[in-house]
Amino acid sequence: MKRTLLRLTAALALAAGFAAPAGADTIKMIRDRGKIICGTSPGVAGFSTQDANGRWQGFDIDICRALAAVIFNDTEKAGFVPLTSKDRLIALQAGEIDVLPRTTTWTLSRNAGQGVTFTTVNYYDGQGFMVSKKLGVSSAAQLGGASVCVAQGTTSELNLADYFRKLGVKYEAAAFGTSEEALKAYESGRCDAYTTDISALSAVRMKLQDVDSHVILPEVVSKEPLGPWVRTGDETWFNLVRWTVLALINAEELGITKANVQEMLKSSNPEVKRFLGLDGKMGEAMGVSNDWVVRIISAVGNYGESFERHLGKSSRLQLARGPNELWSRGGIQYSPPFR
Repeated sequence: MKRTLLRLTAALALAAGFAAPAGADTIKMIRDRGKIICGTSPGVAGFSTQDANGRWQGFDIDICRALAAVIFNDTEKAGFVPLTSKDRLIALQAGEIDVLPRTTTWTLSRNAGQGVTFTTVNYYDGQGFMVSKKLGVSSAAQLGGASVCVAQGTTSELNLADYFRKLGVKYEAAAFGTSEEALKAYESGRCDAYTTDISALSAVRMKLQDVDSHVILPEVVSKEPLGPWVRTGDETWFNLVRWTVLALINAEELGITKANVQEMLKSSNPEVKRFLGLDGKMGEAMGVSNDWVVRIISAVGNYGESFERHLGKSSRLQLARGPNELWSRGGIQYSPPFR
């Protein structure tokens, strides 16, 4: 834990040297610095983890690398600051990071009056519960009187209280400073259940010593729309982050992949030509080059490729697309028109 805190302190100190004042030209500041600084979770499988060489990878990490590709045409010009749930929005407010793509739910209270703004949804999630099979329960409704481990400063903590209040039963909340602490407490037997977003439950379950002894209950007790956050006051930066995520989705809709994007530049389809910057000047309107979408797809692929690589059938998590499937395939992921 001390080593983690030291790394976090050093990373925040580095970022603080380039802290952005309210209303700053964020893109110019990033270019002058020579790197984009992204907030990330300390480690959630599929979303943001470090490999054996210390390189960050994951579904959220792809958003940051896509932005680095847009601005620098170089995904390696992305720096990452691991942040706890309690610190993440504070670091963004203070200008210690440029964007927060880590798993952070879009809520009214966060979006109003805190100096931060949600851009767009890149993952639709919901909160659930994990329990030991020894507990002998098959539904969250059977957790009356149970103790539940949860991370402080999260929507999970608030949703937990709402859920049991609606059921009209008592429970004991054991809140911890970080998700890692909450999980360790659950595994040690201090709590009967552990609660967080279902995608995160799937990820952390794999960290447990005896994976098969734990089960995720079927109930989804909340709506958790996740996506990148930026500071309020820089509309150009807000638009670039939002439309970078939407470009990943739209590329999948159009069948443009990392493997075929160069070939698609030869397309006669007016929608494809406009999207890839061959017609019009949409990139320039947002302060970047007109081939910005080509840079994104060349760097990280489209939305579906990123999902499958980190979360889907090709990953350890093997999560179903569910609501994150394209609208044309039964899901609700949808990009506004690029025109």
